[in-house]
Amino acid sequence: MKYYIIAGEASGDLHGSNLMKGLYSEDPDAEIRFWGGDLMNGVYRPCPGGGLVRHYREGAIMGFWEVFTHAWKLLGNIGRCKKDILDWNPDAVILIDYPGFNFKIAGFAHKHGIRTFYYIAPKVWASREGRIRKLKKFVDRLYIIFPFEIPYFRSKGIDAVYLGNPLVDSISDSRAMNESRADFLKRNSLQDKPVIAMLAGSRKGEISTMMPVLTEFAAKMKALPEYSDYQFLIAGAPARTMEDYSVYLKECYEKSGIKVLFGETLSIIRHAEAAVVNSGTASLETVLAGTPQVVGYIGSKLTIMIARHLVKVKYISLGNLIIDKLAFKELIQDDCNAENLMHEVRELIENKAYRSAMLDEYARIKNALGGSGASRAVAADMARDLQSHANG
Repeated sequence: MKYYIIAGEASGDLHGSNLMKGLYSEDPDAEIRFWGGDLMNGVYRPCPGGGLVRHYREGAIMGFWEVFTHAWKLLGNIGRCKKDILDWNPDAVILIDYPGFNFKIAGFAHKHGIRTFYYIAPKVWASREGRIRKLKKFVDRLYIIFPFEIPYFRSKGIDAVYLGNPLVDSISDSRAMNESRADFLKRNSLQDKPVIAMLAGSRKGEISTMMPVLTEFAAKMKALPEYSDYQFLIAGAPARTMEDYSVYLKECYEKSGIKVLFGETLSIIRHAEAAVVNSGTASLETVLAGTPQVVGYIGSKLTIMIARHLVKVKYISLGNLIIDKLAFKELIQDDCNAENLMHEVRELIENKAYRSAMLDEYARIKNALGGSGASRAVAADMARDLQSHANG
């Protein structure tokens, strides 16, 4: 079978790479063409006409205002994608999250009679619930990855498929969870001293708003005698370069000793005493890695203003949403500042009861997600569905 996969950001690239592994296992003759990133490209097996079409770093955009200001770029990419799909003529189009782009492609694929799978449902339970109509009309099978989505989509008349969360496999099978702290420190020329992890997000817009706050936070923490020996590590996002971070490090570097490491995100989280995490998939990865965290998010003022009118959920972090409880603190917009981050991180490190209570909530989140094998199970279901339709 021929599969055309579209992932528009770093988390989609991760899930897409694991799905591709599953597709190759379940359908040895699978031919895959895709929009994605380095992880998907690393899994890809060469085939006629297949391979990476466009890297997500060329178009990852988040936020109501940000999408509006990049509308012409998005429309151009959508047009190119539609033409490419017709030229390659796949048996199925697989859409991974990224709803602003992928809903356009879902309607197009459906119109042209191409089997359409949506993997990792758009968060219609949080905002823009009107998109459910499009899911019903254009998507043949919807695959969800959070247990709380099961009753939600059923109540909307969609028989969504839940086969577990692919992050469970990604984390448990990773090098980070299976190597010693000593090996991590040696590989990155780090001292045998405590680490605080800092994740500024994967998009340029997120980095530009979070980095000034993170550098100030690190400098203030480093100035405290009890934290003077701590190492503050920025997890460089996939598809970003040192240039994306260096401009924010010039003034504070000597005071904070911040170091940016690429390709080590999960290892940094795993071996840190605490983590400051920009909301997103990384906050759930931090839960699965077992590191106490505080989530920080700063968006454009217009995006936040619109979101407060449209977004219906109580929390912005997936872990908190899964158990419908504030397992870890979320500092949003003006509350996300150096003073508040420093206070919360000190609590995570110094208050043993507070730390232990958070880890207990982590256990509840992990239990709710279920066991391993999600990516391969989804791939198997897709392959069976296509074979069934091919056989009439």
